[in-house]
Amino acid sequence: MRWIFSFIFLPLILMSQELRIEPPYWWAGMQLDTVQILLYEKDIAQYAVASSGGKILQTIKVENPNYLFVEFDFSDSTPGTFDILLEKPGAPPRKIPYTLLERKKGSADRKSFDAADVIYLLMPDRFANGNKKNDTAVEMLEKLDRAQQGGRHGGDIQGIIEHLDYIAALGATALWSTPLLEDNDPQGSYHTYAQSHSYRIDPRFGTHQDYVRLGEALHDRSMKLIMDYVTNHWGLEHWIIQDLPTSDWIHQFDEFTGTNHRKEIFSDPYASQIDYKTQVEGWFVPSMADVNLKAPLVLQYVKQNAIWWIESAGIDGFRVDTYPYNDPEAMVAWVSAIREEYPNFNIVGEGWMHDTVHVAYWQEDSAIGALRGYNSKLPSVMDFPLRDVLVQLFNENNSYWELGTTRLYKHFQKDFLYPNIHNVLIFTENHDTERSNAIYPDFKQYQQWMSVLMTIRGIPQIYYGTEIGMQGEKGRGDGDIRRDFPGGWSGDQNNAFTDSGRTETQRLYFNFTQKLLQWRKNKAVIHFGKMLHYVPENDVYVYFRYDETERVMVVVNNNLESQTLHTSRFEEGLNQLKRGFEIITEQEFLLEKELTIPGQTVYIIELF
Repeated sequence: MRWIFSFIFLPLILMSQELRIEPPYWWAGMQLDTVQILLYEKDIAQYAVASSGGKILQTIKVENPNYLFVEFDFSDSTPGTFDILLEKPGAPPRKIPYTLLERKKGSADRKSFDAADVIYLLMPDRFANGNKKNDTAVEMLEKLDRAQQGGRHGGDIQGIIEHLDYIAALGATALWSTPLLEDNDPQGSYHTYAQSHSYRIDPRFGTHQDYVRLGEALHDRSMKLIMDYVTNHWGLEHWIIQDLPTSDWIHQFDEFTGTNHRKEIFSDPYASQIDYKTQVEGWFVPSMADVNLKAPLVLQYVKQNAIWWIESAGIDGFRVDTYPYNDPEAMVAWVSAIREEYPNFNIVGEGWMHDTVHVAYWQEDSAIGALRGYNSKLPSVMDFPLRDVLVQLFNENNSYWELGTTRLYKHFQKDFLYPNIHNVLIFTENHDTERSNAIYPDFKQYQQWMSVLMTIRGIPQIYYGTEIGMQGEKGRGDGDIRRDFPGGWSGDQNNAFTDSGRTETQRLYFNFTQKLLQWRKNKAVIHFGKMLHYVPENDVYVYFRYDETERVMVVVNNNLESQTLHTSRFEEGLNQLKRGFEIITEQEFLLEKELTIPGQTVYIIELF
């Protein structure tokens, strides 16, 4: 923005006299074989460019003389190292080695996350400190300060690796970590959504090799790694933002202009152009520059960067931050490039909206999007409207019409709006919301909402620490919903990573969650089965998950009192099956006439 940069084409800060190359290497045999290599050094534009290998299609010089963009055709290239030659009259050529690697076998066919998974979301700075040596990095502005709620606490990649067995034992099968890339903000950098480098792991989390080891360690456990990717904005400390290549690399205004956050504007038939522009081009916050994906150089940069991370670190899927803040057509191109490279790769976009119509608009092949002439190509979306329901209904006991379990019943009536309901991410909380255990502090309520989350359609995601009863209130600051996991730091008096180290309450929460998740892990009927549900009566909601081989009956009693159901009403769902086994209590039921369920209880009954 012009109010930030006094001379947009002149560098305020030349980050280093050392040459920068992005991407730092590539691979032979990629679908994306036309690669734009960024070269950065003071006055590098004075050079002509040649190559000892790889076909140069064009060299692009921009307003800032510190940049060269060299476009290569690697379609006929083989693995190996060649030289990029920088030439100018009266001087010998400079040789810059560039390497094309050989791809790992089967890389393009990697299997991504789906409804058979349970995703465990964590914030690395708050999970576990496995390497005290990287708690503070000399080159980074913010230093370790665990006493501050919003400070850096020292959690890192090594800490995650050391506790993967805990996550696996719980029953989660995929790991989503909030971003791990460098964030050099002077304050609040632990959340890493204001990234300052697109090709570097934040040194306070570890190294690129540590990240590769994390992926390998997950794969060794048949688990998946989901990267939190940010397309919409970079931090002001990003080295490219500090010395912009072109005036249109980011969106700029005569004075600070923030986004209006009206994400529904894309599916709004009456939206004005100025409101649309403000949503897409306005900055998320003053410390995050809004990246202009419509600029061809920028779009190619983020395509390559995403693919580079997938290929180099063994990524199995993306969660994309603030998805409806981006230019929608540019995001189609970005998603398409990734999926052409990796046909089975799943990408879930975050769109914090409260109406199913507006969320469903963003899923690939949406009929709602088609009405607006748009197909996002985005495989998965986040069911925020379901989250709205789940954090209300269990505090509305004995509600018989619009409230209580009727909220859930009516929410599922809208599922036809989603082109692929099984590929929708479902959750009650994440790193930006109130902790569910603060909304529902009673263990019986925890059992209710967690049982529902694990038995409905979609891909369930849980938030670190919830499985041991961790709480946190948004009103007390973001740090309160992002507390340190007990036992993740040496000297912690309570180590909830181990059974012996857990308190009685933590053990109660963990054991229930583990039993539920481990049961779900092998239940295809829950992962991809059909659903049949019944109008709630007396605040009791009944639904069935079924396929050709199995049926599960879920009874959600949100009433404070026990209720007796006449099973003849559920003849269609029971499908002539008369007996059932409740997976948590391990009770066996005869379902010929009646079923009595205690108040504030969910039964998950396998039918036989």
